[in-house]
Amino acid sequence: MKYNRVLIKLSGEALAGDQGNGISGEILNKISSEIASLQKTGCEIAIVVGGGNIHRGVAGATSGMDRATSDYMGMMATVINSLALQDALERRNVYTRVLSAIAMQEVAEPYIRRRAVRHLEKKRVVIFAAGTGNPYFTTDTTAALRANEINADLIMKATKVDGIYDKDPMKHKDAKKFDKLSYIEVLNKDLKVMDSTAITLCMDNDMDIVVFNMFEEGNIARVVQGENIGTVVTKKA
Repeated sequence: MKYNRVLIKLSGEALAGDQGNGISGEILNKISSEIASLQKTGCEIAIVVGGGNIHRGVAGATSGMDRATSDYMGMMATVINSLALQDALERRNVYTRVLSAIAMQEVAEPYIRRRAVRHLEKKRVVIFAAGTGNPYFTTDTTAALRANEINADLIMKATKVDGIYDKDPMKHKDAKKFDKLSYIEVLNKDLKVMDSTAITLCMDNDMDIVVFNMFEEGNIARVVQGENIGTVVTKKA
């Protein structure tokens, strides 16, 4: 394997599948199967999952809700998704721990960096829930923060498309795919693969990002093995 410890960023919308909201059992089983296969190779895996399939903080704020309140609701949504993913993984006999940035001891452990690292060393899959525990920060920023805290080798941004394009490939047939980009290019081109705070945090700490299609079977393992899958965001393109 090229990477021994990775952080996988899953969007909440991805868990919804074609139904648009909620959690798709089919998608959950597919994702958990891929992660279980990777875990058997000995790779240390951390996961940050979004909550957009249940509630998006920004969307709530634009409809008149207090932004901080809406963001906290979004954090609660990520806990629901994290518990669902944990259940799916443990049904595949994968030892898993959910660590929440907001205390809810009945369902998740509190986030403590050293505890998270220890779980990873014991080959448990660690799922980071409730974002950073603060409003105004996205789960993309959470992924960048946690990846650096646990000294991950790579952030794997799992999406519905096979990389980063100059425009939405779902809407534009002439969209151009990038094989490699620098952090500065992502910011200057306003590509929105991750928010600017997350990209800047990765840039300041030389944390590479691979954006790939998670719905193609075996892609997660291919990325970890170092195959040229998706788009790489790194210091120098």
